[in-house]
Amino acid sequence: MVADEIQLLPVEPGYKNVLRVRMGVFGLVFAGLAFVADRLLLAPAGYGGLLAGFASLLAIALVVVAPQRAYRHLRYGVGERLLQVVRGWLFHTDTVVPLVRVQHLDVVRGPFDKMFGTASLVVHTAGTHNSVVTVPGLAPGRAAEMRDIIREHVSADAA
Repeated sequence: MVADEIQLLPVEPGYKNVLRVRMGVFGLVFAGLAFVADRLLLAPAGYGGLLAGFASLLAIALVVVAPQRAYRHLRYGVGERLLQVVRGWLFHTDTVVPLVRVQHLDVVRGPFDKMFGTASLVVHTAGTHNSVVTVPGLAPGRAAEMRDIIREHVSADAA
């Protein structure tokens, strides 16, 4: 089994927007907590605004920079016997799943996925380490197509 024979494809461009919204929600919560901590802890000491300002700048950077980088470094591919998912710009992960290990498959669409036209294929495998492998950012039709391809392979191996 050679993972190099799989052609790795990019995910849908709309996935960048899904990541932006998720990072934006996280950034708002983070900045809000920093604002409260700033008012309670730093304002009485005369340093009010520093923590809230830093947290706001960090949240903006997360929304602008992180989604583009995560999108650029996310690739997937399905071969005759393998599923491969490559991701990560800070920490690189290359996951290769033998299709004979697949137990069941899910196509998942959350509210942000529906908003931007994406879906995730969730592959549950036998074993404990990396027993759930997710391929996010797929077009809904592509996710269903991959599910059907893998399901046919699993059914053929079971027969």
